[in-house]
Amino acid sequence: TFFPDKLTITAGGSATFFCNISMENDSISEYSLNWYKEINHSQTQKIAEISRIRPQTKTEKYLLTNHTPAFKFEILNLHQNDSGSYYCGLITFFEPDKVMESNRSFLVVTAAPEKTNATDEPEMEESNPPDHIKAVLLGILLLAGTVVLLIFGYLTVTYRRGDVQKPPSENAPVEEKPPMVPLPTVDYGVLEFQRDQRTQVPPETHPVDQTEYATIVFPEEKPVTPERGKKHQD
Repeated sequence: TFFPDKLTITAGGSATFFCNISMENDSISEYSLNWYKEINHSQTQKIAEISRIRPQTKTEKYLLTNHTPAFKFEILNLHQNDSGSYYCGLITFFEPDKVMESNRSFLVVTAAPEKTNATDEPEMEESNPPDHIKAVLLGILLLAGTVVLLIFGYLTVTYRRGDVQKPPSENAPVEEKPPMVPLPTVDYGVLEFQRDQRTQVPPETHPVDQTEYATIVFPEEKPVTPERGKKHQD
């Protein structure tokens, strides 16, 4: 017998069937158990084999385990093309009936559901950072804002103190004075001259001068010419 009669599995999973054999004559020591799949309801395909002396047969796709009188058949990593009818066939040696076939079991492999929601949610989760990261970022922003405010307050107080310490002349804006134009001025004053305080000496007495006046008349002379001068020298 081969059971269960029907399995419906989603693609990507695995399907498990069991095949039970019973022998009236326990003297049979040699047999082989094959696993078949029907193709198009007319052809059969041998997909695996296990014997009495072999405990297990394993491939990438199938796994057969011997639990006499039951045998376990597993199809791994199902695809939709794995759908179909399966059965087991017992081959005995030294018996007139060498081949015995079991009933058929049907396997239906359905398509895996599209993971639209499952894929969207992780993207949303990845785009949104966790709450603890948000809290850390918020704390950093608050700390940075506090530092900026402290620096601004310190600079403001320092600037104001500098203004108070400065003399008014430095704080007051410098006014541009118009250029000085010299204007003429007149100053009136009184000049005082000191007189010579020396003792006045009485004037000396001089005898009265007798002055006589005379008139001298010089004869008129002719002008001296070079010739007359020469004669006069001679």
